Order: sequence, then structure tokens, then C-alpha cells
Amino acid sequence: MADALIVVALLLVAGCATVAVLVPDPVRQALVLAVLGVALAVLFTVLQAPDVALSQLAVGGAVIPLLLLLSVRKAKRRKGRER
Repeated sequence: MADALIVVALLLVAGCATVAVLVPDPVRQALVLAVLGVALAVLFTVLQAPDVALSQLAVGGAVIPLLLLLSVRKAKRRKGRER
């Protein structure tokens, strides 16, 4: 049973990582990256590493995607001003 959960979590992480690489829009990439962070947190929980899972959930699931979204927004504003 535990092996099946690990395999499912690994497939979820691999699928999310593949989608994050293949999506061309930076905003959607950031959103997929947030889902990837949550999937990694699930994987770490299944692997019985709850402390790492909580850190991954906070940083990989929330902080980094938020910073990327803010960076993309600021870059679009600057691009609009240059025109």
C-alpha cells in the first residue's frame, strides 16, 4: 500500500514538472510551479518527512510562485512604459 502511494506521488510530481516545463506562458508556469510544490509536499509526507513537507509547502507552494508572479507583473509594467 505504501509503495503504491509513493509511485502515485512520484508520477504526480513528474507530471507537474513536465507540464511546468512545457507551458510557454510565465504566469501559467508560476501556477503550475505552485501545484508542483504542493505535489512535492505530498511526496515528502508519503515518504515520512513531515518537516520537509511543511517547508516545501510554504516555500515551493506559496512563496516562490508568488515572487515569480510579482516579477512577471513588474516586467510587463516596465515593458508597457517603454513603448
